[in-house]
Amino acid sequence: HVQLVESGGGSVQAGGSLKLSCVISGYTYKTYCIEWFRQAPGKEREAVAGIASAAGTSYAASVKGRFAISKDVADTVLNLTLRIDSLKPEDTAMYYCALCTRRNGGFCSQNEYNYWGQGTQVTVS
Repeated sequence: HVQLVESGGGSVQAGGSLKLSCVISGYTYKTYCIEWFRQAPGKEREAVAGIASAAGTSYAASVKGRFAISKDVADTVLNLTLRIDSLKPEDTAMYYCALCTRRNGGFCSQNEYNYWGQGTQVTVS
């Protein structure tokens, strides 16, 4: 049973930093793509940063240089982290982590992600 649980969101002032965490349990295979998405009110969900086991890391152009994704693996638990620096009001959104197991370690399109967390809210003022 695969589970994704996010944490680390909050309310911060512009220019500040946050570290979001996603604990992925129950997935024991070595190929995966894990990504952070965000959705602001009234906007479509967008991918912001991802790691694919066979393809490295990827960032949306709008967050390059401010967002940093990383992961570590301990037994059957994947810990995914998103460090966000120089926060802007336009970063305000619900942030979700997601796991795709369908591309043998390559990046997935949004509709291919088969496991999602419940989200963590980031509010920048």
